[in-house]
Amino acid sequence: MYTKPKNLNSQRGSIRLLISMALMLVVSCPQHASAQSVYPEALNALGTAQIHCCEPLQSQETPEWQNENSSAKYQSTYNWQMHRNLNALYSGPNSVQTGGENMFTFSATAHWGKRLWDGGELYFDPEVVSGIPFSGNLVGLGGFTNGEITRAAGPKLLPYVQRFFLRQTWGRGGEREQVAPDFNQLAGEQDKNRWVLSVGNFSTLDVFDDNAYAKDPRTQFMNWGNWTYAAYDYAADARGYGWGAALEWYQGDWVVRLGRMSGPKVPNGLPVDFNLLKHYGDQLELEHAHQWWGKTGRVRLLAWHDRAVLASFSDATAYLQSHPGVGPETIFNVRGDEKNKTGVGLNVEQALPWGMGYFLRAMATDGRTETYAFTEVDHSLSTGLLSTGELWGRAQDNIGLSLMVNGLSAQRKAYLKAGGISFFIGDGALNYQTENIVEGFYNWGISKNLWFTLDYQRIQNPAYNASRGPIDVLAFRWHAEF
Repeated sequence: MYTKPKNLNSQRGSIRLLISMALMLVVSCPQHASAQSVYPEALNALGTAQIHCCEPLQSQETPEWQNENSSAKYQSTYNWQMHRNLNALYSGPNSVQTGGENMFTFSATAHWGKRLWDGGELYFDPEVVSGIPFSGNLVGLGGFTNGEITRAAGPKLLPYVQRFFLRQTWGRGGEREQVAPDFNQLAGEQDKNRWVLSVGNFSTLDVFDDNAYAKDPRTQFMNWGNWTYAAYDYAADARGYGWGAALEWYQGDWVVRLGRMSGPKVPNGLPVDFNLLKHYGDQLELEHAHQWWGKTGRVRLLAWHDRAVLASFSDATAYLQSHPGVGPETIFNVRGDEKNKTGVGLNVEQALPWGMGYFLRAMATDGRTETYAFTEVDHSLSTGLLSTGELWGRAQDNIGLSLMVNGLSAQRKAYLKAGGISFFIGDGALNYQTENIVEGFYNWGISKNLWFTLDYQRIQNPAYNASRGPIDVLAFRWHAEF
């Protein structure tokens, strides 16, 4: 679990220096990475750099790229956020602080790829991260305001291996298509009809739940309810990554994806449980591409199933009622055997005229057990628009507006109303309402390698509690690619 860091002021100076050096390097770098590059997450995800790139926002003639046998691409992102004082009738152990405060995250990632043989590609992504969340810990919200915060654990830069995986593609003939150079993607050609197998250390979101308009908290919407389903409790470690395999079958306008990934040994923990025959996260996704008034769209249906040692909320509520005064350890005391957790989701993306795109995600889960690896959300809806600045002559810019609605199951609500505390939320009581979030941003392309974003989020009923909030969050983000 995230722990409150020490010596914050002494660390901020070194982080600012690192950021300044990185930005100077990017501005002077002659190479160019596309503004349409997409990272997925996570987080847990957060896993945010995507294995497969999305369709660009605006239609244009597809250029031809020479085949790449190797690639080296880099990114750096700094995200600073603040909120003012908020109203609260009461607060609990896992409540957002009522006084004004700020937070930050910083990440720098290398994406290295190598073509080993025909159809075989190896990728290795080391990363360093740092960050401080609101309230000194990652608590108080269902939809957190910064998708990068899940990988950070204090002001000190910490290195780790983000991804190390092999991708094998088997062509099945038919038409050929160009593959653009991108993060974790070598330029070249491939059959439109094909099989693709990814094996190793990566994020579930690298393969599943793609969306061209709401996927990347480094270049698009920041709230993690916009870069995947907020209710998608996908198997991953605390940073949003795991070990496993995913198989994809592309045939015409259809894609079928099937995968199994490792989860944490302890819910929301960092150590990985490698017993994939006993504890795991499975997902099955069906995708169909279509044309609507000459514009491309996609519809995806996702079903997932987790199996792990988890606490049920009904057991936790009963224990709490029979042991008055017990705190957060309630969940630990009833976590003893394997349980199953399931969910289904709908994902829609649709290109529109003038460089615009529409997206929608909706998911429902059974909601009987505690969070395995992602958020405290049992039902989620997110929808919105993303547009380039084509209409005002700034095609390299992006602007977006979204609405998110998060909800809880009856079992989780009963536990929180009884005074229960879970991993991310728990105010000591609950005046339940859905958590509603509006997010808007403008992403300004300063140069071919550097972007600056201004973002605003308004959160009504934080952690589903109408006795607290609303929270207004203002954010600034610097992002560089080279």
